[in-house]
Amino acid sequence: MSLREFLEEMEAEREVLKIEKKLSPKYQIPAVMKALDNGPILIFEKVKNFENKVVANVCATRKRLFKALKTSPEHVYEKLVGAWKNPRRPKIVKKGAVLEVSTEKVNLHRFPILTHFEKDAGPYITSAVIYAKSPDGSVENVSVHRLLLLDKNRLAIRLVPRHLYKLWDIARKSERDLEVAISIGVHPAVIIAATSPLPFGTNEFHVANTLLNGELELVKCPHVDAVAPAEAEIVLEGKISSVEMVSEGPLVDITGTYDIQRNQPVVEVVGIIHREDYIYQAILPSGNEHRLLMGFPREAKIWQSVSNVVPRVKAVNLTGGGCGWLHALISIEKQTDGDAKNALLAAFSAHPSLKHAVVVDTDINVYDLEEVEWALATRFQADEDLLIIPNARGSSLDPSADQETCLTTKMGMDATRPLNKPREKFEKAKIPLDEKTKKVLEILKKQP
Repeated sequence: MSLREFLEEMEAEREVLKIEKKLSPKYQIPAVMKALDNGPILIFEKVKNFENKVVANVCATRKRLFKALKTSPEHVYEKLVGAWKNPRRPKIVKKGAVLEVSTEKVNLHRFPILTHFEKDAGPYITSAVIYAKSPDGSVENVSVHRLLLLDKNRLAIRLVPRHLYKLWDIARKSERDLEVAISIGVHPAVIIAATSPLPFGTNEFHVANTLLNGELELVKCPHVDAVAPAEAEIVLEGKISSVEMVSEGPLVDITGTYDIQRNQPVVEVVGIIHREDYIYQAILPSGNEHRLLMGFPREAKIWQSVSNVVPRVKAVNLTGGGCGWLHALISIEKQTDGDAKNALLAAFSAHPSLKHAVVVDTDINVYDLEEVEWALATRFQADEDLLIIPNARGSSLDPSADQETCLTTKMGMDATRPLNKPREKFEKAKIPLDEKTKKVLEILKKQP
């Protein structure tokens, strides 16, 4: 299963916009990506100083995310959580489109790597799906990381202290570089699996294979001890240095603000495999696609966790205004007045970066912020329904928090209907509609 197959499906559904105007990867392409952030998939047919195309906004809408996973909004969390629980090992094949070109002559400057914002440290690869394994081969990991272009064969990688960092640290302590495969241009299900909050030791390629109904195939990389999707567009074969560190950043992150600079490891690229006519995939930092790809697997984790403490969870929305990361809206079906507070605690536990959460009843659409605000206005009392948790672990991406210690104050709001009052006091008034009125309204809605 490939990115190209998905693009063909979306083009058939008129979800693709091809841009013929020649644009530069420095600022110009990112400016168009930002202007059309919630719109169609963008294919930049002509890139200044480069021969290959750039694709962006692949999963910038929930509709396309559901299409990529071949499921409905009502069942999407179940499908993702089911894949987490039942990962299936993909086949390793000898042939794949990504092996059309293989070289040890590395020159990263020939790829149209984008420079997005004016104060960015330089061009950044933002769609990199990175595979690595422990020195003894017992643990494999796949995750998404940003990569700063340093020169023709070196990158700086931002290693958040999670699974890839742990593998690198194990290698570093044994005085070894960590070999990695950096895949660019893969089916969206692969990126969704790679951003999922899974236990250390789970191979996210196996999760992606379950999401793709067993159709994911991998190839062995010729220049490093690693594997990559056989249908990827580009794979950079590299080694994360055990000793060489450089200043990495600034780069705009999911909040739309610049992340702080840190000393981070250097990746030496020792080989490259790619399709002859590769398409370079870009993701706009802080764009809707970035927020969805990072936030959606956390929504599923929140759904899973809250489902353990309340009878039913209807929907979860990590909101765009909350950067797809810091604010959650959760609709539940409750049986007792304590259910909503239990739901809040479960949500904070499931997604430690979560800062603010609101729980509402199932009659409230969590994707309609006006409805959520109405629930807060009519069902919330701060002295009874407000939950404040000071000095809790939060997100390093939140500029208002301590970005070194990650300590923050969390707030939860129970905006559900109190069960000790009549239901009708909290229901919106309705006007009965007969068939004649419905037809009149349908005609009026069609008028400009």
